[in-house]
Amino acid sequence: MEAMSENETDPPESRNRRTLSAATARRGLAMVAVGAVLAAGATAFLSDGFSAPEKITTHSVASGPVTAGPVSATSFGAADPGTCLQWTPTDDPETDRQDLAEVSCADPHRFEVALDIDMSVYPGVEFGPGSQYPGSIRFGQLRDEHCTSAVDDYVGAKFDPNGLFGVGLMFPSQAGWAKGERTLRCGVQMPSNTGALLEMTGSILDQDQSKVWPTGTCIGINQNVPADPVDCSAPHAFEVASVINLTQQFPGGHPSEGDQDAYLEGTCTDAVNGYLGSDTALRDKTLTLFWDTIDVASWLAGSRQVTCSVGKELDSGGFATIVGSAKGDILINGAAPVPPPSAPDGRALPTPLPGAAPITTGG
Repeated sequence: MEAMSENETDPPESRNRRTLSAATARRGLAMVAVGAVLAAGATAFLSDGFSAPEKITTHSVASGPVTAGPVSATSFGAADPGTCLQWTPTDDPETDRQDLAEVSCADPHRFEVALDIDMSVYPGVEFGPGSQYPGSIRFGQLRDEHCTSAVDDYVGAKFDPNGLFGVGLMFPSQAGWAKGERTLRCGVQMPSNTGALLEMTGSILDQDQSKVWPTGTCIGINQNVPADPVDCSAPHAFEVASVINLTQQFPGGHPSEGDQDAYLEGTCTDAVNGYLGSDTALRDKTLTLFWDTIDVASWLAGSRQVTCSVGKELDSGGFATIVGSAKGDILINGAAPVPPPSAPDGRALPTPLPGAAPITTGG
C-alpha cells in the first residue's frame, strides 16, 4: 500500500514593531506547497509510488504526491473507521511501510482511517481482474472523488480544509494490485510543510484542528520560503512566539479578518514582547512580527487558535535566513542585526496625512 494526501503595511517605525503582511506570509508558504508538489511529481515518476501532502501553516494547500514505498498485499489488510496506523518510514521503497500496524490513537501514528472502499465491487472494467494499475494521476483523482467526502462524513462535516491535517489515500502497491488487491483506504494524516508525513497523537475527532506549532518552534527555510520545523540553532525563516486562542475575544460567530487583526495586533505585540523579554527587542533585532487569521471554513470546523511569530521579511519577498532563537543572539543572513537609531528627545513629528492615525513615539 502507498499513501497520498491533498494537504500589511508596516506601522510607523516609532511603534517599535512591524507586521509582515498576511499576503506575503501566505505567498511564501504557498511556494513551499507548490515546490513540494513539483518535486513529488518527479519522484513519483522515477520511483513508481507516492504519498502526498496537504497544507501548511499560515494555511496553504499542497495537493500532490510525495514518494512512499509500497506495502505488500498481505500487509494491507482491512481497517475500520477510527483505526490508527503506524509504520517506520524508510528511503527504500522495498521496505517502506512493510511494518504497517494498527496502534492506539493515543500513541504516535501517521494515518487515521476514515473509510475502506472496495473498488472491486464498482461496475466497469477499471478495477476488474487483470486491470491496468491506475498510476499516480488516477489515484489522485480517486482520492479527490472518494476521500474528501469520506473524511467529511467521518469527522461530522467539521474537517478544517486549512488546518493541521490533510485528506489522505492509501492504496495498493503495483505488486498488490497484480495480486488482486483493490481496496482504497481514505483517512487523515499530518503532512509537514514539505510533504513528509509527521506523527500525530490523539484522534482528529478530539482535537482543535488549527494549524499551529508550539511556542518556541522554529520553522526551517528553503530558498527564502518556510520549510519544516528545525532546532532554532539551524537556519530558519521564523520562530513561533505565542499561540493565541480567539475564543475568549470572539465567543460567537466568525470575526472578520479586520476584527481579528485589530485584536491580534495588540495581543501579539504583548505576547512577543513577553517572549523576547523586552518591549524593544523586536526593534533592536530588526525582526518582523506577524500572525495568522482564521477564515470562515476553518472557524465552522471549530479551529480557534492562531500563532504570533517573528521573522524578517525581505524587500524582494520571502524571508531572510535566521540562525539562533530570537530570545538570544541571532544572525540574519549571516550577520548580527544592527539596531536602528532611536529618535532623539524632542524630535519634531511630521504632520500626519489626512485621515491617518496620530503619530506617537511610544514603543
